[in-house]
Amino acid sequence: MTVTGAAPPEAPPSALADALLDRLTATYSAAADPERAATMRTYMKDVAPFLGIPTPARRALSRTVLAGTPRPGEADCAAVALRCWRLPEREYHYFAVDYLRRHVGRCSPGFLPVARHLVGTVSWWDTVDLLAAHVVGPLVAAGPALTADMDAWITDGDLWVARTALLHQLSYKERTDTGRLFAYCLLQSAHPDFFIRKAIGWALRTYARTDPEAVRAFLARERGRFAPLTVREALRNAGA
Repeated sequence: MTVTGAAPPEAPPSALADALLDRLTATYSAAADPERAATMRTYMKDVAPFLGIPTPARRALSRTVLAGTPRPGEADCAAVALRCWRLPEREYHYFAVDYLRRHVGRCSPGFLPVARHLVGTVSWWDTVDLLAAHVVGPLVAAGPALTADMDAWITDGDLWVARTALLHQLSYKERTDTGRLFAYCLLQSAHPDFFIRKAIGWALRTYARTDPEAVRAFLARERGRFAPLTVREALRNAGA
């Protein structure tokens, strides 16, 4: 049985998360800029409210929040991420993503339901793409049995879950499961949504840096099944 179908996870008890969330909310809220927040919210299509903290300042504040804190365990990672995701402002979600990127190596395959919840909740490209490449991807690489979950995610009715399956191998390079990558692209080739079509092109373009001939050959056989946008994206790094 795969972990995809698990119930939405509860944040486990974590003294580290308690301390971090107290420091985080105090530090970020003190730096809020309502005027900038309105602009950021509009740019991100109103997916969530913002505090109005630009990325360089937010990361500097995060370093202050994290200073002197111990390395987390898996339960701490889950607690931090899930509790950040309950907060409305997007900067807290960004903090959670950055935290998971840094510590995903401390998480087991059993962490995948947490990642699935984050992907499918308050979903937009700004968090989903980082979770796909830097959290889900490393989890699957470390736990190959999770490829069964990716095989389920690629046909999920939530387009962001399917996009995650398409993008989870972005950093794999020579370790890419080429057959699975191409199969996923074909499974979603007729999808009407821009974000899926773009993701197919992005996944192929990225792999073309490793094996341009394989991507060219795949598109020579199958390009009629893909939208022109997808093909243009895919061939940027394929020398065609």
